[in-house]
Amino acid sequence: MRKVKKRLKMSKFERLVYVFTVVMLVAMPFALVFSQATLSEINFEVEKLNKKIDAQEKKNESLTMKINELASLDKIQEVAKQQGLTYNNNNIKTIIE
Repeated sequence: MRKVKKRLKMSKFERLVYVFTVVMLVAMPFALVFSQATLSEINFEVEKLNKKIDAQEKKNESLTMKINELASLDKIQEVAKQQGLTYNNNNIKTIIE
């Protein structure tokens, strides 16, 4: 006697579902690795920009300190003296509104 194998007949929809499932199982690891690589690259760019921001903030702070130093009364009096100007208290007028 021969054994007869019975094949299950699958509809086109069932085959489509099985093929889609296999494709998804194969594609998911690749998609996961790609998304992690992209995320790492973006994080690297963010860190690079944060370093630039920190450097610019330090530069701005230094320039603000220099402005404050140059705008001090002592510095103004020194520059005025170099230009030949003198301080005369009699020329100062107070205006009160």
